[in-house]
Amino acid sequence: NPHLEKMKEDILYHFALGTGTHDFPALFGDVKFVCVGGSPSRMKAFIAYIAEELGLGGPGCDYPNICAGTDRYAMYKVGPVLSVSHGMGIPSISIMLHELIKLLYHAKCSNITIIRIGTSGGIGLEPGSVVITRQSVDATFKPQFEQVILGKTVIRSTNLDEELAKELMQCSKEIGQFNTVIGNTMCTLDFYEGQGRLDGAICLYNEEEKLQYLKKAYDSGVRNIEMESSVFAAMCNLSGVKGK
Repeated sequence: NPHLEKMKEDILYHFALGTGTHDFPALFGDVKFVCVGGSPSRMKAFIAYIAEELGLGGPGCDYPNICAGTDRYAMYKVGPVLSVSHGMGIPSISIMLHELIKLLYHAKCSNITIIRIGTSGGIGLEPGSVVITRQSVDATFKPQFEQVILGKTVIRSTNLDEELAKELMQCSKEIGQFNTVIGNTMCTLDFYEGQGRLDGAICLYNEEEKLQYLKKAYDSGVRNIEMESSVFAAMCNLSGVKGK
C-alpha cells in the first residue's frame, strides 16, 4: 500500500501495536513462519507445542500475549514462529490479515510462510483427517473471493502455493499419524445455512437437498468446509506471501 509511506505512524488498532510505540524489526524481524487459527486459547496451546518441538520451552513455561492491550486477537511468539488468532469468518480474519501483513512489512521480514490451521467440516473423509488446501472455492465452487470495494465488485484469485502443498504432504507421509489429502476447501459466509446444516434457527431446505449439494461439492473437488480460506488465499496472493 503506497499510502503507508506517507503516514507518520501506522497504528495496528486491533493488535494494540504501532510503529510509533513499538520497535517492529526488533520484536518480529526474525519471523519466518506465521500460523493463524480461530481460537486464542488454541493458538496459545499451539505456540507451547512449537516451543517444545524447537527446544525453546517446556512444560510450565508461559507465553505472554503480545496483543494483551486488546481483546480482539491474541498473538504469541517463539523463535521464528508467530501464532495469531483470527476469530471466526471472513470479516474477522480479513482485519487481522491486513494488520499482520503490515506488521511483517514494518518488521522488514522476508521469505515468510503463513499457514492457517483449524477445524473444518470434512466431505467424504474420515473424522480426524487433515486437508491441505489446493485452492479455496466459494459456495458455488468457483476459485475466487468476491468483495465490493468503493461500490465495485472485485474478484480475486484464491489459488494457494502448490509447492508448499507438496512439502506438507511429504511431511505428513513421514510423520504417518494422520490421513492427509490435498483438495479444495469451500469457504462459506456462515456456519449454518451456508454449510447446508439442518440445525440452524432458519432452514428452508430438506436433508435430500443438502446431500445433493454436498455431493456436487465433493464431485467438484471440495474436501472440507470452513469460513476463512477465501480471503486468506486472496490476501496472501496479493501481498506476495507464501500461504497455505
